[in-house]
Amino acid sequence: MKKIAAASVAALMVGTPVLADLVFPSLSYRTGPYAAGGIPYADGYSDYFTLLNERDGGIGGAAIQVIECETGYNTEKGVECYESTKGQGALVYNPLSTGITYQLIPKATADNIPLYTPGYGRTSAANGKVFSHVFNFPANYWNAASLAVNHLLAENGGDLNGKSVALVYHNSAYGKEPIRTLEGLAEKHGFKLTAIPVDHPGQEQKSQWLQIRREKPDYVLMWGWGVMNQVAIQEAANIRFPMENFVGVWWSGGDHDVAPAGESATGYKAVTFHAVGSDFPVFDDIQKHVVETGKAAGAGDNIGKAIYNRGVYAAMLMAEAVSKAQEIHGTPDITAAMMRDGMEALEITDARMAELGMGGFGPAFSVSCENHGGPGTGAIQQWDGAAGTWSLISEFGGSDMDVIQPLIDADSAAYAAENNIEAGCN
Repeated sequence: MKKIAAASVAALMVGTPVLADLVFPSLSYRTGPYAAGGIPYADGYSDYFTLLNERDGGIGGAAIQVIECETGYNTEKGVECYESTKGQGALVYNPLSTGITYQLIPKATADNIPLYTPGYGRTSAANGKVFSHVFNFPANYWNAASLAVNHLLAENGGDLNGKSVALVYHNSAYGKEPIRTLEGLAEKHGFKLTAIPVDHPGQEQKSQWLQIRREKPDYVLMWGWGVMNQVAIQEAANIRFPMENFVGVWWSGGDHDVAPAGESATGYKAVTFHAVGSDFPVFDDIQKHVVETGKAAGAGDNIGKAIYNRGVYAAMLMAEAVSKAQEIHGTPDITAAMMRDGMEALEITDARMAELGMGGFGPAFSVSCENHGGPGTGAIQQWDGAAGTWSLISEFGGSDMDVIQPLIDADSAAYAAENNIEAGCN
């Protein structure tokens, strides 16, 4: 069931602004076919902010309030959540949906409220000269496509010429995002690409996997979410497709995606832009200050799971952006416009990550007007069904910006032309 802090509930009931200095709306989905991924992310996002309140007294002396609004992964409901919460002092929106993100880009920009879309949303928003209020660091979908292909290259001595790759994708704006990048990479590296759509919500995939069994591609990539991932992994097991040749995007790399298939899922891989597991001091602090005190957003049993970790990581980066905004503007009580400034000036160092109890959890990077997308780095994680754990099987590495950057430039230029935006930096 959706959880909202008591102060938020009271404020919403009487129609007054939330009594908090720093307000973070969470457009969550704890219901519907995508709830299996939405729940751990929302829990991680909320729990990290609760940790800062309980352990540190907030950020820079200012308390934090998280307001959850249930979207059910529905674009219309997501827009309604934005409209109903933006007047309550919202600092930044993390829509957790590419469809919702596309609808909110012009709205949030006009309202001077930043959007944070880590690893999803409109990929070309990495160009801050056009998308002034959208940030998608540390990596985006086109980076993910390249990182997956880089892994296949590493598996084949750097040569994919003559290989065949199938992309099983969610038939939505989200699922279609990597296609143009993969087409460019296929041309560059000489592999054959076949794109196979799966309609929402993805519970029926018999025909798609019969096609894969018939055509026998060397590799399968997947851009799925929610129940689609579970079904695809089980169908792959049913046709005995080699799991080590099956690689998902980071939204297809949750514990809930692989657990239903049991040990049959062993060997399945996914791209990630952060570390896996619970062996980080920050999770000990969450256990002590949040879970054991009864203040967790959920049952407290998702710590260390891939999608929960992603929610924690996103909240940490937003908290660091708040600190930067407070520093820039000399006040703990920042506005959304100030938050945007903090996000654009954000610098994450290895030393700071260690101070936060997250040493090695994610890359060191900085943000600028020219680059709202971060370093575009990632690694490959692999599932061990017997142990019930993900492990990183590669170092964090870069993506092919020779292919990706022209796509970002072209797509952002087209958006600027369509919307009469004069690209540039202040």
